[in-house]
Amino acid sequence: MATTHNTPSNEKKRVKVYELKNNDWFDRGTGFCTGRTVDVGGGSEEARIFVESEDEPERLLLETKIGKGDGYQKQQDTLIVWTEQSGIDMALSFQEAEGCAAIWDFVSEVQQRLLALGPDDALSDDAMDTFTSNPLVLPQPEIGSLEDIEHVMRSVASTPQGRDALAKFVIGEDYIRKLIPLVEMAEDLESLKDLHMLCNIMKMLILLNDSQIVDHIVNENVVFGVIGALEYDPDFPNHKANHRRYLKDHSRYKEVVKIADPAITKKIHATWRLTYLKDVVLARILDDPTFGVLNSLIFFNQVDIISHLQSSPTYLEELFGIIDSPAVEFRRKKDAVGFIQSCCAIAKSLQAPARANLYTIFVNHGLLRVITFAILNKEASLRVAGTDILVAMIDHDPGMVRTYILKSISEKKTPLTDTLIELLLVESDLGVKAQAADAMKVLLEPAQPSPQAQAQAQAQAQDAMSRNGEILSKLRSSAVPNPQTESYIQHFYEHSAKKLFKPLKDLETRQTLNTLTFNDVQLFSHLIEILVYLTRTHQTRSQYYIFSENLVSRIAQLLSSPQKHLKLTAALKFFRSCIGLKDEAYNTHFIEHNHFTPMLNIVYATMPKDNLLNSACLELFETIRSQEVMPILEHLVLTHRARFREITYVDTFKNIIVRWEQLSHPPPSTNQDMTLFSNDGDDARTPERRHNVNGNRWQGMKEMDAAEQAYFDTSDDEDEAMDIQISKKSKASNTPMTNGLAPSPIIKSLVDYPDDDDDALESLPTHPSDKKPTHQPKLAPSPMLQTPPPERLSEKRRREDEDDEDELGKLSMISSKRRNSGSYTSLPGASNGSPAGNNILRRKKGFFATKDKDTVAADRSATVAGEAKKKIAISIGGAVKTPPAAASEPEGKGDDGG
Repeated sequence: MATTHNTPSNEKKRVKVYELKNNDWFDRGTGFCTGRTVDVGGGSEEARIFVESEDEPERLLLETKIGKGDGYQKQQDTLIVWTEQSGIDMALSFQEAEGCAAIWDFVSEVQQRLLALGPDDALSDDAMDTFTSNPLVLPQPEIGSLEDIEHVMRSVASTPQGRDALAKFVIGEDYIRKLIPLVEMAEDLESLKDLHMLCNIMKMLILLNDSQIVDHIVNENVVFGVIGALEYDPDFPNHKANHRRYLKDHSRYKEVVKIADPAITKKIHATWRLTYLKDVVLARILDDPTFGVLNSLIFFNQVDIISHLQSSPTYLEELFGIIDSPAVEFRRKKDAVGFIQSCCAIAKSLQAPARANLYTIFVNHGLLRVITFAILNKEASLRVAGTDILVAMIDHDPGMVRTYILKSISEKKTPLTDTLIELLLVESDLGVKAQAADAMKVLLEPAQPSPQAQAQAQAQAQDAMSRNGEILSKLRSSAVPNPQTESYIQHFYEHSAKKLFKPLKDLETRQTLNTLTFNDVQLFSHLIEILVYLTRTHQTRSQYYIFSENLVSRIAQLLSSPQKHLKLTAALKFFRSCIGLKDEAYNTHFIEHNHFTPMLNIVYATMPKDNLLNSACLELFETIRSQEVMPILEHLVLTHRARFREITYVDTFKNIIVRWEQLSHPPPSTNQDMTLFSNDGDDARTPERRHNVNGNRWQGMKEMDAAEQAYFDTSDDEDEAMDIQISKKSKASNTPMTNGLAPSPIIKSLVDYPDDDDDALESLPTHPSDKKPTHQPKLAPSPMLQTPPPERLSEKRRREDEDDEDELGKLSMISSKRRNSGSYTSLPGASNGSPAGNNILRRKKGFFATKDKDTVAADRSATVAGEAKKKIAISIGGAVKTPPAAASEPEGKGDDGG
């Protein structure tokens, strides 16, 4: 099937042609680049890129066919890079970005068309069809054909299809075995060039990422030839590795107990060689796919080896019996410990069930006896191996180790804890000492509930929360302590702790710390680190033990040692950790024994240097200040005030004095600090409320003189006339007076604030023509009416308040408006408990504001004549207690639309 392509502009693009040779770009020359399709005969066309030489136009610098899988890449704006079918990397560097963009568009269009046409198109370079019709055949493995073999393999391996075809050919023809004799021949001829080509061929075969090829390479009959070729790396032409010598050293293969299955023995050797290939030989050139293939082969081999050991009880009995047998020589015991250490190291990569099964079988056969034997041995390598086994086992399941220790205690045997303590105290190897300290901390860790127990506790907590509240939820969700772990920890504090911390206790008899050795310093560092861990995990037990043995004084004694790192990483770390606990017992103990004086001495000895030791001391004192530990602050200031004032290069100690003064002598509280509407419920900080003076409604207002009081006490004639009319109306209607005042037919608010529940509120007409008056049942007096409502102000007071812009007056008016806007009226039928009885009648906002003056006048006349409907209004204004002489808001304010 023929295709045609649009060619780019006929204008030639100036370009440089580069070829990658020996990891360097070689300049082929400068020319002009064009992209076009050419007729190849048979009605077929191909898209190609041509570069004509700038100096010799008739000479082509480049002619390449555009294929689908050549990996064209555009880099930056002027560079196109790709790989030829022969495996050669090429690049075009354009003078202008426009020329690069034109050629890149042409290449992209051609590749899209090729991909759309599929593998059967004439322009397609489908490698699989090529390899199917013409199977891959490599040249015969001879010294003279090594260059051709390398060239063909490099060109074929550039595509995925070619890599698959090459791997099938190599496996099917056993090609690697045919190449091995050439290594020895090239070495005999001392042909370094041929050895370098053989090394490249072996690298390409391994980097095909084929598991069958890699597994074939590590066979006994093949591996040494392949490794021998890899010793001559062309990247290091003047050096030769000695991989074969290392792998042929049979002293590294130690068979402690004869393995009956030869296939397992073969897998053990193959696993060792694969590990050596991955970590040493190919470490520099490995890519991610090859690295994954090697790891997968190693993992599956290890699984097969461990499965065989688990299924061979006779083999395990013989293996662990070597340790207990006194007739076995020491070297064999050492090899047995090393083999068990290798098995535990392999177990780290296994799945959790397989790892647990392996440790269970090992423990049943006496693994912990092996650990004890190794730890107590004089041989340093054995102690290291035993510690590794113990740490691996503790990381897997510390409960299993605790069970064994408790069993040893019940049988009156030396527990493993004492063995670990002895190792920590006497071991000179810093790595083993650190591992022993870490193992102690893991064994003393409080037991964590299992995932099933955690899920069950969470379900119980949720159920308790829904039924009985938060307190019961907390009680049920608390994890129940593991009795086994509690027994182990209790035994540790009663017996093992004294032996562990004996070096600290012995400091009491030391006259000077200048004779401490390096091992002593490391030991004290580990012991104090364990103590810091115990103070955080076993607060009650560790606190009692530390105080009873007076270990804090011994740690404070280390603050005077000449080793700065011991002061920093051990002593100061302990005190900083205890202060961070915010425990009053530790704070009191530090104060009683005056443990802050050595820290202050360190500050004096190191100031004004900004070193780590000085900064750590300053941070400790700053923590005390920021946490406001009042007992310590008081102790420091009262004891060391003079010394604090002498330290001026930092503000830490000055701030401690200031903070203590603020906490111990707080400023007196005054009534001026209280706001007008303060609702602070803290009685201890709320000043006593002052009595109203001269009938002032709001506290804090200026007292009025006699003239002002007389002015506001007088009443207007208009106000008196209104009172007379209301009194007559009350008598005519026989309406009882409430607290000496006639109930107002319509209590108008200053401002009609809308309520939140607008949907539940209804408004009744107040005009007599809207609805006929109906009789309403009498209501029981509301509790809100038990307090007398505030008396009304005179008209003079109302006019003065309108002009007053004082902020306090505005606040009081707003408060009054909000109270008066909450007047409620019950509907008929409220006593029957019907839903209608619960409705609240509310005047709509702006009711009177929307009426004209005639309507308002008619309403007033109708009200006086008794034509308007009677309403019972409940005012909440009386909720604010005021003396009888206090003035009230004007009632007619609402009629003005206010």
